[in-house]
Amino acid sequence: MTVDDRVVERRLLLQRAFPRIDLFEIGKELNIPYFGRFVSGWDADEDEAALEIASKISDTQLQKVFEKYAARVWVVFRGKHYTFENGALHLEGSWKTIRANLYQAKKKYRKNCLAVLKTLVETGESCGLREIKKNLRRDVNPRPILAELERLKVVVTSYKGDRYQEWKILEETSPLLQSELGMVLPAPPKTSLPVPPSIKIEKKDYLWAERQNVGKMDKELDQCLNDLLKHRLNSTIKFGKAFSASSLASYLQNLFGSILYFDSLLSITQQYGLASVEIVHSQGKTGMRTGWSLALFGEPGTGKSFATRDLILGKPDTKVSPHGIPGRNRYCGGMTPARFIRIGQAYVKRTFNFIVPEFNDWFRYSGMVNVLKLAMERGEIKYELHREVIGPYRFESFLNVNYNTKVFGRGYEVTVSDPNFNAIEDRMVCRLHRLTKQRYVEIAQSQMKLALGEIDIEKGARDIRDHVTLVYAIETRHPLVRGQFPYKPVMITPEALTMIKNAREAILKRIPREVVRFSARLEDRTIRFACAASLLDYFHSDFDYIPVSEDAVRYAVQLYVEEASVRSREEFKPAEVLEELF
Repeated sequence: MTVDDRVVERRLLLQRAFPRIDLFEIGKELNIPYFGRFVSGWDADEDEAALEIASKISDTQLQKVFEKYAARVWVVFRGKHYTFENGALHLEGSWKTIRANLYQAKKKYRKNCLAVLKTLVETGESCGLREIKKNLRRDVNPRPILAELERLKVVVTSYKGDRYQEWKILEETSPLLQSELGMVLPAPPKTSLPVPPSIKIEKKDYLWAERQNVGKMDKELDQCLNDLLKHRLNSTIKFGKAFSASSLASYLQNLFGSILYFDSLLSITQQYGLASVEIVHSQGKTGMRTGWSLALFGEPGTGKSFATRDLILGKPDTKVSPHGIPGRNRYCGGMTPARFIRIGQAYVKRTFNFIVPEFNDWFRYSGMVNVLKLAMERGEIKYELHREVIGPYRFESFLNVNYNTKVFGRGYEVTVSDPNFNAIEDRMVCRLHRLTKQRYVEIAQSQMKLALGEIDIEKGARDIRDHVTLVYAIETRHPLVRGQFPYKPVMITPEALTMIKNAREAILKRIPREVVRFSARLEDRTIRFACAASLLDYFHSDFDYIPVSEDAVRYAVQLYVEEASVRSREEFKPAEVLEELF
């Protein structure tokens, strides 16, 4: 069969430029029979939908589609036949330009340029500096090479956080670069679909692949825990006897300042909560556990990605060491919500943390609110598509997400159009980011210190990571520590409940209206946060339980007051309430 690479490029371009719901509308308008089978865009398979359109339209029709429907403005496409950049479609390819530009880069950087490109092409995914440096001499800095390749449109930035960046080769550009680098092109896949030699269109078994991934993460945890038990057990216990929520807060304040620290405090405390430890009182069980989902939202460039991703997973290129539990944080960058729902089945009866950057993107797909609501309630998920039924299964993990909002003088407006999105926010610990002068100064100072090597958090990060890993292993009864340390639930005290009650009364008397804009779930999350933060005290006493600590409750009340203020469109000042309470 003759391979029509124009069709495949159109398919890839359409899929990248438009969400599934738009592809469905485009297919319906073009009267393509495939789309008559479905009631909504959510039911159609994204790969098949894009391919059906691509194989049925001409270049003239493609141009009209882009004129009528709003493509994702941030999308870049540089193919052999089509180019999409800066929001404009061009019915001509970019390969000729890229080939000429590549010649310039090779002439300037020679072998180092080839080594960088080879790493990116062979990986086929986004790479940070750490991966790219592997094929370079130690004295070679790849940053100027990457900057030049990006300027020449050979590579693109795939992720850029406050202190970390990744680059990649566009899928449609990869065949050209493989040819220019003298690499062997893969044989055409055996499929009835029209595909070029380097692009394979097939339905991936995401569930099988994810189960393999879970196995790797389990192995990572076991290896790190083994190393800890053999070499650092006594030092970790000694560290734990002096460690507390206040100690963690002081450590983070010294690093990042009095505003930025609280976001990192939330992320690290959430790691302790992943053990999902029972919360009890003096009379018995409460039915609550320590785990909760976290959302940082607000204006771009306010440090959300750093707190939710970099601090937990670590970024060696920027001298940020990981503080999170090894093998228990699943990064979801670039993942679609449909894939999230599919792979969730690999985590049945397991508790992991799913780190989701740019949570907004998941709500470009119809029908996600109810499914994510169930996920955050640790409920039973079932979703029926045209060709498959996902579930039912119970999702018992948690999410750590960030997303952008429009922030005003008082209050904010989410950029998610679904009116039911508040139901999602209501099920997470939420923290609003406003780019105040003080936050701006602290971000700038932290960036400067990191750039100059003035912040060295390796020792502190290792101590904290060892401690949270050991506490997690003990409280989840991991086989490597079972029998060596007792499982301890967290006991909520009357004093803690009184502090939360006093906060509630102080908040309500400052809200002039009868209607309250936040739900009682906020107090539930306050208690869970306080109990998760109290797990830092595991080694403080010989009790068969961990009493909720006063300093943990103080930070929990601060979170309660500040979130209540944001939800109430800042009708009261948190500082006034906290001053009254403490």
